[in-house]
Amino acid sequence: MNLKMNYQQTLEYLYSQLPMYQRIGKAAYKANLDNTVALDEHFDHPHRNFSTIHIAGTNGKGSVSHMLAAILQAAGYNTGLYTSPHLRDFRERIRINGEMIPEEEVIKFVARNREVFEKIQPSFFEMTVALAFHYFNQVKVDIAVIETGMGGRLDSTNIITPLLSVITNIGLDHTEFLGDTPELIAAEKAGIIKPGIPVLIGESQVYTRQVFIEKAAIKNAPISFVDEEYQMEYSTLLMNGNQNFQVRKKGTLVFENLECDLKGLYQKKNVLTVLAAADILKNHFELSRENIYNGLKFVSTSTGLKGRWQVLQKNPLVIADSGHNIDGIRAVLEQIRATPHQKLHMVIGFVNDKNISGILDLLPRSARYYFTRASIPRAMDEKELHKMAVDKELAGSAYGTVKEALDVAMNAAGEHDLVFVGGSTFVVAEVV
Repeated sequence: MNLKMNYQQTLEYLYSQLPMYQRIGKAAYKANLDNTVALDEHFDHPHRNFSTIHIAGTNGKGSVSHMLAAILQAAGYNTGLYTSPHLRDFRERIRINGEMIPEEEVIKFVARNREVFEKIQPSFFEMTVALAFHYFNQVKVDIAVIETGMGGRLDSTNIITPLLSVITNIGLDHTEFLGDTPELIAAEKAGIIKPGIPVLIGESQVYTRQVFIEKAAIKNAPISFVDEEYQMEYSTLLMNGNQNFQVRKKGTLVFENLECDLKGLYQKKNVLTVLAAADILKNHFELSRENIYNGLKFVSTSTGLKGRWQVLQKNPLVIADSGHNIDGIRAVLEQIRATPHQKLHMVIGFVNDKNISGILDLLPRSARYYFTRASIPRAMDEKELHKMAVDKELAGSAYGTVKEALDVAMNAAGEHDLVFVGGSTFVVAEVV
C-alpha cells in the first residue's frame, strides 16, 4: 500500500483484511484484549495523553455519549467522540467537535501501519479504536467521550483510565458473547469500572444493582445511581419537535424548560444520566448551566447524531430509529403509540443474531409490514423473516432491498399514516 491509495480503496482494504463484527458477526469477535494492547504499545499509549469518559450499556449509550460531547463542546473544550457502528460513513465513528476525521487521516493511518496490522491481525474494531486514540492524541483533544462497542470487560476501548465510567442500563443483547442473564451481562459491562474512578449507573434494575455495587466495592470506585438523585417531573413536545424537560434533583427543581433536540420518549432517561454525569465532571471541567442548556438543545447539529427517532418526512410521517434489541424496540413501540397516526406501516429488517422471535412477539398485529434486509452479510434473509412473522400473525410481504420496501410502503401510506423504518441499525443506515 502507498499514500496514493484513495479513501474508498482504503476502506475496502479495511473491510476485506480485518474481520468486521458489523458485517459478519461472531467470527470477528475477539475474546481478549491482546491485539488491543499490542496496538496500544505500538502507538505509545496515546490515550494516556488526554482525559476520557467511558460509556457502556445495552441501550442509550450512543445518545448519552453524544449529549455529553455536545455539553463539553458548548463549554469550549476540544472534544473527541468515539462511537460505533457508523450509519453511512466510517468516519462517523471518530469526531472532534462534531467534525468527522478527515479522509486523508484514515488513508495515512492505514498506509503507514499496514505492516503492523498484518503482523498483529487486529479486528476492524480493534484497528478503529487504535485510529481514534491516535487521532485524538494527534490533534490534542481536551477530553474524549468513548463509547464501548459491545460489553465492556473485553471491549477494545477498555484500556483507558477515564475520569468517569457510565453504564446506562442492562438488557438482553449479544447474549452469545456476554451471557444469557441480566446479571451476567451486567458483570461484563461492569468490567469498565476502574480502581478509584467514579461509576454512574443510569438505571437501578433489581437484577443488576447488586452486581454493580459489589464490583465497585472491589475496585474501591465511588458508585451512584441516577434515579436515586434525579427525577423527571414532566416532559412536553415543543412546536419545533424538540422535547422540553422539567427536572428535579432530590426533590428540588433544578432544570426547567430544558430543551433537547433528540427525539424519542426514551431520551428522558438518557437526559437524567447526562445531568448526573455533568455533576461529577464539574470536578474536572467548568460546566455551567448555560453550557448544559445549549449543549442539549443542539445535540444533533453539534455532534452529527442520526437515527434516533429521526423524522425523514411528513405527510405521511416517515420515521427511522435504530433501536434493535427487545428493550430498544419496546421503547420505539411506546413512542409510536404516543405519535398521532391513522395506519401504521413498518419497514423492518434484523441481523440474524438477535432474539427475533421475542421482538416479533412485541410488534402490533394491526400494522402492515414490509420485511426487508440490509445489504450486509449478517442481515437475516427477508423471506425467512416473513415466514417467522406470518407464524406470529403479522401481515405483510418480503422485499429484497430496504429501498424497495420503503418505496412500496410510501406508495401504500395515506397522508395521515406513519411509516416506521427500523429493526436494525443497518436498515436505518440505508434511509437516513
